[in-house]
Amino acid sequence: MSTFNVPTREEVSANNQAIFDNLENALGFVPNLYATYAHSENALTNYLALSNAKTSLNAKQKEVVNLAVSQVNNCTYCLAAHTAIGKMNGFTEEQILELRNGEASFDEKLDALARLAKNITENRGATDATVVENFLSQGWTKENLVDTIVLVGDKTISNYLHKTTNVAIDFPEAQALETTEV
Repeated sequence: MSTFNVPTREEVSANNQAIFDNLENALGFVPNLYATYAHSENALTNYLALSNAKTSLNAKQKEVVNLAVSQVNNCTYCLAAHTAIGKMNGFTEEQILELRNGEASFDEKLDALARLAKNITENRGATDATVVENFLSQGWTKENLVDTIVLVGDKTISNYLHKTTNVAIDFPEAQALETTEV
């Protein structure tokens, strides 16, 4: 059970209250994990600036990275949130499960992206050269590589925040991955 409360609008600073209002208007609610950032005067602003920064990856490609990273980091909150967002971006449930495994048999270019995101996360940035070579050979650029690394960092921050605070998940729970024991 979490020892961290999800702060209400009344419990956060005026700056964070304004962000809560913007999130409420844009999303219809303030996600619990975003509210948790508001325990800090600056963290929510800083995180949203990073998360919403310009990137060479489109929304669908960002979800490929978010799903692979959140699975490696075993973040139940982010898996739930990004499963929902992945569906909004056109992925099927089966495709989302594949992406969480760091692969995409349905699209070679997205497969290279998913494999890269998974490998970066599993190896804490010591990415296998063959994974990088495959990524670039699928038409991705060095700019895409750098932006993917930044996105891995972005998602890892949220993964760590949830795993540390264990605030309630306010998205539909993500389906468990079936694992095979060797």
